[in-house]
Amino acid sequence: MKRIKSACFFLFGILFFASCSSDDTSVKDQDKPEINIAYQGGFPEPCMALVKGETYTFRAKITDNLSLAAYSLDIHHNFDHHTHDDQQGDCELDVVKQPINPWVFMENYAIEGDVSSYEIMIELTIPQDIDPGDYHCSYSVTDQTGWQSRTSVDIKIVE
Repeated sequence: MKRIKSACFFLFGILFFASCSSDDTSVKDQDKPEINIAYQGGFPEPCMALVKGETYTFRAKITDNLSLAAYSLDIHHNFDHHTHDDQQGDCELDVVKQPINPWVFMENYAIEGDVSSYEIMIELTIPQDIDPGDYHCSYSVTDQTGWQSRTSVDIKIVE
C-alpha cells in the first residue's frame, strides 16, 4: 500500500511539473493600443460644429505594439452633459435638454491581417431629421490580445 501511495505521489509530481511551462520566449502583450485624432487630417477636432445633411470623413490613426484587431465609432447625444474619462477638449455646452430624435451611430469594424498601424476613415452624412445640439464622438480600438483604448471629443451638430 505504501508503494502505491509513493508511486501515485511520484506520478502526480511528474505531471504537475510537466504541466508547468518554462518557455519564456513567447511575447506577452502588456501594452494598450493607441488612438490619435490630433494630427493633420484627424477628424473631428474638439468642439467642432457639424452641419446636418453634410458628409464628413471621420479619421483617426490607431497603433499597437503587436497587432490590431478591431475599432469602433460611436456618436451619441450629450444633452445631459455627461462626460467620459478619456474626453479631449473643454467645450461650451448648450442648456440641458430632453432628446426627441437624437442621432445614435455605433458601428464596429474588424481589421484584417496582422497590422500594427491603421488609419480609420469612415464617411458619414449627418442625418437631417435629428436633434441639433451637443454630441460625443468616441473612437475605440482593440488589439489582438484584447487590450482596448478609447478617446472621445465633444462636437456640436447644427442646422
